[in-house]
Amino acid sequence: LKPFVSSSSRLHHTLTLIRPLARTQRFRRLEELKKMFFHIVLERNMQLHPRHFGRDLREKLVAKLMKDVEGTCSGRHGFVVAITGIENVGKGLIRDGTGFVTFPVKYQCVVFRPFKGEILEAVVTMVNKMGFFAEAGPVQIFVSNHLIPDDMEFQSGDMPNYTTSDGSVKIQKDSEVRLKIIGTRVDATEIFCIGTIKDDFLGVISDPATTS
Repeated sequence: LKPFVSSSSRLHHTLTLIRPLARTQRFRRLEELKKMFFHIVLERNMQLHPRHFGRDLREKLVAKLMKDVEGTCSGRHGFVVAITGIENVGKGLIRDGTGFVTFPVKYQCVVFRPFKGEILEAVVTMVNKMGFFAEAGPVQIFVSNHLIPDDMEFQSGDMPNYTTSDGSVKIQKDSEVRLKIIGTRVDATEIFCIGTIKDDFLGVISDPATTS
């Protein structure tokens, strides 16, 4: 005879099995995110007008650097998320005929750059018969209809979407999806990605139609 286990004991036993798995999945997602963020040192020549010269010259220079750099994209390094420190401000060089002074500034920053094979959670921004576009932070991702599960069909109308045959799962604007990057295109000032949800553990995370 099998020993009797109360419902509360069974629940406790189940939770002891699930919790380590959930922690492992969260840890893996965090590890995936870490692979896309880098702390690097960059250098930039900053021009400053003479009216800013004075006791707070360095503060004005740093403020201008943050305004000009944060949120921009470099095809080589990725998206600059935040400047974390200033390593060095070099000697200024006066530009002939303008009065502006150029300062070489070496700074530390956090950059975000996705790579092929990474898993991202993104928000759908547009859906059409060719597929859908989604955004993960500053990154734009396109998922072709060939990379959407076969049981999902495109539905036109006021709110275009991809829906399963039983209507239980729907991808539309503002849906949150988990996708995998299968390709990237890097330009001088932009990074564009191709993604897929046609794989295990990928697809819709949150549907605005069901949460509202």
